[in-house]
Amino acid sequence: QVMLVESGGGWVQAGGSLRRACADAGRTESLYNMGWFRQAPGKKREFVSVITWSGNTVDYVDSVKGRFPISRDDAKNTVYLQMNALAPEDTAVYYCAAVGSYYSGPYYDPSVWDYWGQGTQVTVST
Repeated sequence: QVMLVESGGGWVQAGGSLRRACADAGRTESLYNMGWFRQAPGKKREFVSVITWSGNTVDYVDSVKGRFPISRDDAKNTVYLQMNALAPEDTAVYYCAAVGSYYSGPYYDPSVWDYWGQGTQVTVST
């Protein structure tokens, strides 16, 4: 059973950086596509980034391209989101998600993802 546990996040000033991590505490042997979403107050949950089960394909929402590289360390069952050049509009609750390797996209719809982390607030101040 996949159990996603998130860490990182918190508060940072505009222009700063944070790193989010998402570990599969269930330590399942199956490989999963891993993604990040975010949800700001009063807004729908928004796709941020995905890295496929092989690590060969990544994708980003346009607003974070070039700022939020995604990576994975399968030896640690962990996916990372390095958030650089943060801006106030990046303020949101960030969630990691997993969907099996059987699925090949598109990844933008939250309903296609099977498992979710608990979510962590990221606040960027001016």
